[in-house]
Amino acid sequence: MDNLAHALVGAALGRAVGDPKVPRAALLGAVAANAPDWMELFVGLPGDRSDFLVLHRGPTHSLAAVLIATIGLTLLVGLGSRGWVRWRGGMAPRWGPLALCIGVTVLSHLFMDWQGSYGLRPFLPWSATWYYGDWVAIVDPFFWLVPLVALAWGTDRHWIPLAAVLVVGGPMTYAVIRAWATAVVAPWVLVLYALLTVVAAIGWVRYWFGPVARRRAATYAVLILGLYSGAQGIAAQVEKPAIREAATTRFGRGARWAALTRVGRPFTWEPVYASPDTVAGDGWRLPRHLDATAVQRALRETREGRAMAQFARFLVAEVDSSGDGVTVYLRDARYARAGRAGWGVVSVRIPGR
Repeated sequence: MDNLAHALVGAALGRAVGDPKVPRAALLGAVAANAPDWMELFVGLPGDRSDFLVLHRGPTHSLAAVLIATIGLTLLVGLGSRGWVRWRGGMAPRWGPLALCIGVTVLSHLFMDWQGSYGLRPFLPWSATWYYGDWVAIVDPFFWLVPLVALAWGTDRHWIPLAAVLVVGGPMTYAVIRAWATAVVAPWVLVLYALLTVVAAIGWVRYWFGPVARRRAATYAVLILGLYSGAQGIAAQVEKPAIREAATTRFGRGARWAALTRVGRPFTWEPVYASPDTVAGDGWRLPRHLDATAVQRALRETREGRAMAQFARFLVAEVDSSGDGVTVYLRDARYARAGRAGWGVVSVRIPGR
């Protein structure tokens, strides 16, 4: 999911698990929950398109990396806080609660990413197999709003925390309204988002929670999101048999299929069906051309082709032989079904004829 969702959910989860035994548990949770992404800076990202396809949600998003990040951040924060205590006084967090707070929030990143249709490779470096939950879309406004409300309710009623909430919540709300205006967000999502915003304002004014009860508010937020995610998971399992049956009817027993999540439309999925030579959905159909000689060369002999081959869930290709040489356009049908540029498309130039 997006980094804002990781940060807000991580902050709520850190507070629910670590507060009050771990100082600034919410801030620590927000940082730790994004660790798999900012750790990518140490493995070669940002890079070119091929680097991104190979490394994003790669080694830093594995279970082995969770263990390394948990140990490293625990030592860094634990030793740093002990040095601060010796200098300025106070009390350093105990190692057990600190490691638990960091470990749970780092692991939340993998779980939230696995929920969607982009995928995750949790068993690197031993296995490069992608796993897809196909539950929750890569961007979901409720993964912003619910933890933000809980974090706001757990603060003092002062203009500084209120300003921070408005700075984060204002652009969030604008994005949701703009997406609804362009028919990306379902109307019921906007209505529920508005109702939750009103409830958030009432809870702030009437002081339903405060610093003393901030852990309880954060725990409620985490539980609500867990139920929301689980409900979508159950609904997806109900939807998938029909999609699998449609794929089998269309392309036979060897057909591949998926129920892709839809941004802005929770509890709905886009079916995709595939055979060795065709990828299709409701109302569209694409030839794959994967057996063409130029495509085989692109996938086998070029860095860009190998990168797309290991990333694409539904790979399709187009061969342009006009002029000198051949250009192969490789697409992942999840994200690109036409065009020769943009996200989900890689072009490979093969010299000669």
